[in-house]
Amino acid sequence: MPVGLLPIIYLAFISLGLPDSAIGSAWPTMAPALGAGTSWVGAVTMIITAGTIVSSLMSVRVVERFGTGRVTVASVALTAAALVGFAASSAFWQLCLWAVPYGLGAGAVDAALNAYVALHYKSQHMSWLHCMWGVGASGGPMIMAACLAGGSWNLGFLVIGGVQVAIAVVLTLSLPLWKERRVLHRVRQGGAADASVVSRPARSRRELLRMPGVAAVLICFFCYNALESTCGAWAATYCVQARGITAETAASWASLFYVGITLGRAVSGFVSMRVSDRNMIRLGQVVVAAGLVLVLLPAGNAALLPGLVLVGLGCAPIYPAVIHATPARFGEDVALELTGMQMAFAYVGPLALSPLFGVLAQYVGAWLYPFYLGVLLLVMIVAAERLNHTLAARRA
Repeated sequence: MPVGLLPIIYLAFISLGLPDSAIGSAWPTMAPALGAGTSWVGAVTMIITAGTIVSSLMSVRVVERFGTGRVTVASVALTAAALVGFAASSAFWQLCLWAVPYGLGAGAVDAALNAYVALHYKSQHMSWLHCMWGVGASGGPMIMAACLAGGSWNLGFLVIGGVQVAIAVVLTLSLPLWKERRVLHRVRQGGAADASVVSRPARSRRELLRMPGVAAVLICFFCYNALESTCGAWAATYCVQARGITAETAASWASLFYVGITLGRAVSGFVSMRVSDRNMIRLGQVVVAAGLVLVLLPAGNAALLPGLVLVGLGCAPIYPAVIHATPARFGEDVALELTGMQMAFAYVGPLALSPLFGVLAQYVGAWLYPFYLGVLLLVMIVAAERLNHTLAARRA
């Protein structure tokens, strides 16, 4: 494997995370400027998520045809164009239009790189890969907060789009490193790095769904991503509407959740050297619960700040551990297809449940935020433990 390839993969994940939290951070200011309601951001996130679902399901075929490197470059370029389009938008419908290429660009690279790292690297590298996503996701609100203070939300998207363009250029220059790795999606054809993998024909999605434990892991991932996206997208709105914090300060505070994810994944990389993926997931769930308790405590904003960070810390190991465990749980011959399916199904969570919270926030109140997250956490825990029980019974 080329020495310079892993840093390039990390850089690609920074670009993936950079715009993810920007809309949520800017929305309290964007909504009045665009004549939009509080819940309307849900429509934008639904369009983005629909695009990621489509491109995640297509990722295996696309990467097999064009290679991971080219798909990564094209995806980052597509999201960069979408962000520049956001910056130029003066009406809500324009925002929705540019959300289409944003979603299509994000889904393909996300599924491809996750599958790549799950098959070719140890568990700690998966944690550090998603730590890089956290670096981008933490930087997005910070950039937006600085632009809101000294300019406008349009400038914030333009700056983030410019950073994406620069990353796309670096990725383009790295393409020679990827030529040797175009065999990524040939596990089922006998072209895996591990020569002991048995060649099997590709399985249909219906066959994959019938495998023991697959339904449980899909539900678990559905709830996790719904929790993470809702927590990040609506943190600023919760701070403004339920806690009375200014929009500029709320944008900065929303980044604390992503800072928690980033720091947590950096640490998780070392912890995962000694702790199994299953127990990393359990540890994360306990920490998320502790963070939600802090947010709920009647201690004012002094508890809110560490609570948001703690929820982020808890989220940190869950996503990487679920993805990295896929080959060991279900077999390397179906790992690529299941990774794409898991990620597509996971995006359904944000597509359905993050906008639902927006409706509840508008018509009931943003105070529901920690309770809503608590319900998602509970269902995720039940599904994860059901998966563990199913796999243990299968091995017995």
